[in-house]
Amino acid sequence: MPSLPDAQAAVARLEMANRIFFRLYQCANMLHKTGTRAVADEGLTTQQWAVMGALSRPSAAAGMAVNELARYLMVSRQNLAGVLKRMEAAGHIHVVPDARDRRSRIVQMTEAGREVWVNSAQPKIAAYYAQALHEFSLSDMTHALHYLMKLLNNMQQIDAQSGGDGEE
Repeated sequence: MPSLPDAQAAVARLEMANRIFFRLYQCANMLHKTGTRAVADEGLTTQQWAVMGALSRPSAAAGMAVNELARYLMVSRQNLAGVLKRMEAAGHIHVVPDARDRRSRIVQMTEAGREVWVNSAQPKIAAYYAQALHEFSLSDMTHALHYLMKLLNNMQQIDAQSGGDGEE
């Protein structure tokens, strides 16, 4: 049986963990709410912002397979499908069959989508980041990223151990 200090430490650790995960949940909800508001004039949501961000990387210049994009964003293919349909209808992306594997589909940003991303969304996202990270030093940001990456890695290990495929 654990000694009293060990039991108290375990209770304190559980309470702190609960607070961390609750704040993380609140942050995710506020990111969705306020982030979507930041890019609403461009007809984007935070999910679409994430897709465009993924597709705008140099390594994705030729596009990304739907499965690869889902894994990168850590969402299910089913959840991504609805987002992609809305983005395709808006003209931000197009989804084409993979020339090497006709069963696979490649998501590519259109020129119109790239125009929205670079000239309209990016400046608003930068302003949003500046507001959200107000009074964060570069050191604060580095530490926050470090701990979020540790947390993400641990959760990915839990997902893998429980037979998950990395998707939502």
